[in-house]
Amino acid sequence: MFRVLVVDDDADLRLSVASALSENHYLVDQAKDGEEGVNRVRAGHYDLVLLDVNMPRLTGIEALKEIKAHDPSIIVLILTAFSNVRDAVEATKEGAYNYLEKPIKAENLVYLVDKALRAKHMVKNMSMSAPVFKLPNGTDFIGQSSEMKRVFSVIDKLSRVDTAVLIRGESGTGKELVAQALHFNSPRKDNRFVTINCSAIPENLIESEFFGHEKGAFTGADSRKIGKFQYADGGTLFLDEIGDISAGMQVKLLRALQEKRFTPVGSNRELEVNVRIVAATNRNLEEMIKKNEFREDLFYRLNVLPIHLPPLRERKNDIEVLATHFIEKFNQQHHKNITHLSPNAMAILKAHSWPGNIRELENVIEHAFVIEATTEITPESLPDSLSQNNPLAQRVLKHGSIDFAARPQGLNGDRNGDCNEDRSRDRAISNFDDSDEDADLEVDLTAHTTLAVSAGGSIGIDLDKSKGFTLDINRLDFQANKEEFERQFLISALKAFRGRINQTALHANIPKKTLLRKLEKYGINARDYCQN
Repeated sequence: MFRVLVVDDDADLRLSVASALSENHYLVDQAKDGEEGVNRVRAGHYDLVLLDVNMPRLTGIEALKEIKAHDPSIIVLILTAFSNVRDAVEATKEGAYNYLEKPIKAENLVYLVDKALRAKHMVKNMSMSAPVFKLPNGTDFIGQSSEMKRVFSVIDKLSRVDTAVLIRGESGTGKELVAQALHFNSPRKDNRFVTINCSAIPENLIESEFFGHEKGAFTGADSRKIGKFQYADGGTLFLDEIGDISAGMQVKLLRALQEKRFTPVGSNRELEVNVRIVAATNRNLEEMIKKNEFREDLFYRLNVLPIHLPPLRERKNDIEVLATHFIEKFNQQHHKNITHLSPNAMAILKAHSWPGNIRELENVIEHAFVIEATTEITPESLPDSLSQNNPLAQRVLKHGSIDFAARPQGLNGDRNGDCNEDRSRDRAISNFDDSDEDADLEVDLTAHTTLAVSAGGSIGIDLDKSKGFTLDINRLDFQANKEEFERQFLISALKAFRGRINQTALHANIPKKTLLRKLEKYGINARDYCQN
């Protein structure tokens, strides 16, 4: 259930607004002025705030700025008298979703609140990269990874302007949902959102689909047809798979973008439209430009502030919350009572590369629902495809757990070994969790400092090593100490595994790309540790 805060110095108005919303199943709190409203927002969680403009102690505009600074995701609606509409318009520029003129009619109030919260719901569910999910009791899931937070930040910026947008990402990452989120959180939200799948329209019909045609313009044109550009006038036109349109169509699209004019097929008249273009592709447009397959000028017209949707393998911190969502969804569909994934099953999911992204994850969870007979999803109920070419998953299925403390191949004996390790094993593990390029090393500092491989084969970190990391109590600089610890940790790990990059990444639980980036950052050469 959504929580709403009504902030107004008029007690009668506050009560009437709160009553109207309570009758429509919202949880409503009240505040008598802007300062109390801001304090309530800071103390609790609210989905939407209704703010009067003119209030004592803190005006509505000032309160709006403080609320948005505290939590940009909170929807704010402005309540204003007709004479203060200019202030309300100014508030929308500061991040308010919309405004309501007094006297307030209950039906208009409820309609606008419902619409605003649907828009917020869409943005939050974008992390699922699937159609908008309506969860029971108002529960929502949102991506916790830094990658998704960056996406939300870009959407917030782009929803306030009217520029063209290019959304890039692999299939299954939710490009159309991002386009909808942009539209329904923009000033165009009251107008149409129109979609064209460019790859699904035959070449001889795509111009007509875009711009329309006159009766008799070509064989089969038995009547005049309005194109999608004209149909979306005042709203947003989403061009999915923009990389699949022909060179000739790219020229006409560029002209329509630049001049906001076009000519229907078979017509002599030009039409003018006001439409925002949001395009999406999973193709490498830069490479297509080099091959003269995509116009460079069209690319730069679309690519003003692009949105890059990360694939699931690069936002693995979100796997658990996404999997939990799908468990709840399929519990309802299949009338089961599965509560969670076992730790080993979750480890297998996180070790998978997810070429099909969230759609593949949804399919995997549903597959497990069909197989699983208990209340817990176990490794045995996951598809076999997850364990193929995945040494971690194979170890779980064979031994029942993931033992990161096991001695890696090549450490027993072979004391004269060098970096020329078993290439077939290298290939098997070279793709281990090859994501999260910007991740920091997450190591428990409270227990260990220097990595070592003991005679018994376990991997540990010894506080007593003279060359290990030590904390200077007189120089409590977190960033400096963190970087020194990372440097020492990497050197110790490379020594333990004789400079073998793949073995170090696998057994020290560091994504390979992160390891290579950190080695470059600290000027560490793995070859220096091929023998120790």
